[in-house]
Amino acid sequence: MLILTKRDIQECFSMKDAILAAKEASQLYSSGKAVVPLRTNLDVKHFQGQSLYMPAVTEGNQNALGVKIVSVYPNNIEKGLPSVPATMVALDPETGIVSAILDGTYLTQLRTAAIQGAATEELANPDAKIGGLIGTGGQGYQQAIAMMTARQLEILNVFDIDFERAKAFADKLGRDMKGVFGTAIVAVKTAEEAVQDADVVTTVTTSKVNTFQADWIKEGAHVNGIGAYTPEMLELPMDLLVKANAVVFDTNDGVLAEAGDIQAPIKTGLLTESDYTGELGQLLLGHIKGRESGKDITVFKSVGSAVLDIVTAQLIVEKAKEKGIGTAFQF
Repeated sequence: MLILTKRDIQECFSMKDAILAAKEASQLYSSGKAVVPLRTNLDVKHFQGQSLYMPAVTEGNQNALGVKIVSVYPNNIEKGLPSVPATMVALDPETGIVSAILDGTYLTQLRTAAIQGAATEELANPDAKIGGLIGTGGQGYQQAIAMMTARQLEILNVFDIDFERAKAFADKLGRDMKGVFGTAIVAVKTAEEAVQDADVVTTVTTSKVNTFQADWIKEGAHVNGIGAYTPEMLELPMDLLVKANAVVFDTNDGVLAEAGDIQAPIKTGLLTESDYTGELGQLLLGHIKGRESGKDITVFKSVGSAVLDIVTAQLIVEKAKEKGIGTAFQF
């Protein structure tokens, strides 16, 4: 069994690798070759916490099996501990034996960004040069890297409700990515500045109100809604979803059941479920159409799925074994 830390994963698995993994997972899911049960949520009342278990299995081109364990313990912050720790357990699908334990927090950041990168590759205009990122929390860093990996951006405008945090984020990202990408990372003071000229927009917050206005989005732009994953969260404006030429989900079942911004126009009668385009996996398989012209506005919405975790984890384990990375542990 391998133990794979964040650093181990970074050494053997790039964002490009993760985007390919996300595409593979999406196609398996949309082909009916993945079983993803509803996550089990245990309420640990005595310690004001929750423990969530997200299992999945795939078959076909990529056999994968595993379960991600995520805990939500808000009081951990007072103890100097992560409030949402996560661990990924990967199993050998042939034998059912645990093959690896991975840093689930970093894996989640990586696969969540990679599915956005996959959608950006498939839906954004090929000549996209300006990016806009809203939200610089725990997911923001990898989201920015995925945007720059998917398109050769000249500028990435970054907005956060805390401008000092946006500046610190832009400075760190610029330093870390110097020589990797030729993108200028710029902190801006308003969401409008971030998105008004952007060819690719990614919003990754837990906001209960829209993070931008639909009329700020220019013709031909592609928008990723990554943060809202509960019925109360409303990152994307309804007007954008109504006028978009294509609205694609990571999984239909997950997004329609969980994403408040996608549910809102259905509840108000502006759209029906059938008005949405379909899944990214269906697009990759050629079953639905995405962008059909340079002037189209396209939207991608993700709430995440355990299929992304297990496929990405399986490919990481394979790469780590090839390169001799990780700590082997024998019971």
